[in-house]
Amino acid sequence: MPVITINGRAVHYQQLNEQATDTVLLVHGMFSNLAVYYFHIAPILAQHFRVVMYDMKGHGMSDRAESGYHLEAMAADMQALMQVLRLPAVHLAGYSFGALVALKAALEYPQRIRRLGLIEGPDPADKRMLEGIAQYNRDMLLDYVEKNDSQVLTTGGRRRLEKMHRRFEYLFHETTIRNDMEKEHAFFEDAAIRALPHDTLLMYGRSSDCVGAGELLHNRISRSNLVLIEGDHTVPVQQPAVIGERLTTFFNN
Repeated sequence: MPVITINGRAVHYQQLNEQATDTVLLVHGMFSNLAVYYFHIAPILAQHFRVVMYDMKGHGMSDRAESGYHLEAMAADMQALMQVLRLPAVHLAGYSFGALVALKAALEYPQRIRRLGLIEGPDPADKRMLEGIAQYNRDMLLDYVEKNDSQVLTTGGRRRLEKMHRRFEYLFHETTIRNDMEKEHAFFEDAAIRALPHDTLLMYGRSSDCVGAGELLHNRISRSNLVLIEGDHTVPVQQPAVIGERLTTFFNN
């Protein structure tokens, strides 16, 4: 298991096609891990790029952290990972909360980002996102897995599900992740977003509750293109080939 130390914590990462000239860095969503890309989306991108994925702190196989889940800290973690892996500049894509981290990183470290792909980035001002965090329980996790990742039940069995549940319980109840996200409620009002210099691809599920956030970002990022794909907020799981191909075309141009 490849692990590097970032800001004093062990971070699990994976990469494909290390010899490629250009690099794509992928950031997963809240309560998820790099597997959302690894099996389907990353191999498509790896036909053209070096692909780097990592588990954010408190997620997947990276070290736990009780605090530091606000966007500035998460973007700093990503930039530190780029330093350790000697990635001077990358194409960057993020999903859900990872899209917010990616957008923040583009604002904080614009010279390190070439093109930006944001998948299902939610508006932090939308109270439904925080309500979803507050209402989490084991049955919600089971329902999500059955609908979107049935392999968890067939390949890892209930033990894997229970491990996921324990990790989610930790993040929900023993970290500052909810409070940190509440403090980001005005993120989309940041004037720097209107001056974002990067070509940006916005991808949202046509049936997603987050489409409004995509339209808002499209109106504020002058060099952006909004694409709606059949599916909902879990569109990377529902349509991985479409996501992979769209990102490949975008980053190749």
